[in-house]
Amino acid sequence: MDASNLVEISGLILGALLLFLVGGVWIGISLLICGFIAMQFAPAGIQIGAALATNAWAGSSSWSLAALPLFVWMGEILYRTRLSDEMFRGLSPWLNRIPGRLVHVNVLGCGLFGAVSGSSAATTAMVAKITLPELKKRGYDEMICLGSLAGAGTLGFLVPPSITMIVYAVAANVSIIQMFLAGLLPAVIVMALYMGAIVIWSLMNPDKSPPPAPGLSFRQKLKETLNLIPLALLIVVIFATLVLGWATATECAAWGVLGSLAIALWQRALTWKSFWESVMGAARMTAMIMLILTGAGYMSIAMGYTGIPNALASWVDSFHLSPYALIAVLTVMYVLLGCAIDGLSMIVLTTVVVLPMIQQAGFDLIWFGVFLVLMVEMAQITPPVGFNLFVLQTMSGRDSLTVARAALPFFFLLLATVAILTIFPDIVLVLPKMAFPG
Repeated sequence: MDASNLVEISGLILGALLLFLVGGVWIGISLLICGFIAMQFAPAGIQIGAALATNAWAGSSSWSLAALPLFVWMGEILYRTRLSDEMFRGLSPWLNRIPGRLVHVNVLGCGLFGAVSGSSAATTAMVAKITLPELKKRGYDEMICLGSLAGAGTLGFLVPPSITMIVYAVAANVSIIQMFLAGLLPAVIVMALYMGAIVIWSLMNPDKSPPPAPGLSFRQKLKETLNLIPLALLIVVIFATLVLGWATATECAAWGVLGSLAIALWQRALTWKSFWESVMGAARMTAMIMLILTGAGYMSIAMGYTGIPNALASWVDSFHLSPYALIAVLTVMYVLLGCAIDGLSMIVLTTVVVLPMIQQAGFDLIWFGVFLVLMVEMAQITPPVGFNLFVLQTMSGRDSLTVARAALPFFFLLLATVAILTIFPDIVLVLPKMAFPG
């Protein structure tokens, strides 16, 4: 098939996909239909139904993906406990004298809850539910509160265990545990940049922060910090078993569910109603993700039969872009995609085309996974489809453009993180290499 035919087929498939998405068709269904269209241009003898059935079974029966519904369920259970209230009480006494004071609870709280929820929107909702009313009552500036929540809420994707990392690991055929370890140091960098920006903002706008609350004694601070013990124990147990090799990612997810149920029971927050709500919430989220993965997998197979991905990779390679130039081009592409589609769709739609380019340029697939997660984080705070913007719009009563304007500085901080990790890729790879030296 010559180049002109491939361009025409690509335009037809892309146009159909955009038409379906704009028309409000579910993403998974849109991908399945576009995969069916692409299969019409496959070589003779390829059975369309058999390819779909094989792909759907291979994707849904993957042992690696078994961790996905379990981590989603763990987050749903913890969402219905009092952990968010206890987090605020445990962190706030230590932040009273730092410029920005309790606004830092947004960043630290999202980092903590990101380690048990695996979802950006869920992390944002859990932390915002307790901090937004409290910060508003104490007189903190609303824009910095909304912006820090929108930006820090994306840590739910970067701090392991992450649903996005699991999806990428399956799509790229890389280790889920290595992906989890690779996200730790970048998450610390993002949190440091966010907290540094809050400190600078506070020093430049001293009139927009209330005076410090009365100080507590060291013993009182320690007493309040005890509220963090249940959450800290759950995080430590999950990571310890992963790093020490005592359990696989899926087994850790099962232990995480058991731990979250124990915390909910201990707090007397576990009722039949809350239990059933958590099960149904996890089932809905998992079904949505699996439908998208099935559609994307089918479309990937169909595109592979047409030869379009290899042709596109060869075309990009013909420009002889340097590795840095390639990353710059991909960054712009993903930022634009983030304005139109959600993060999971960005991953499953593009990996089949982008991964060959990345490997040819000499980038590690684990490193690229963290890069892609950061791109997905940007999509979470990019209008018009940024999920974190919708969450905060609902919880604050502000329109999404106001929330997006508040989140803009944190968007640029994510871009700065991408630049840092591109220049110093060992930040991402050092922990996976230490845990898996081979």
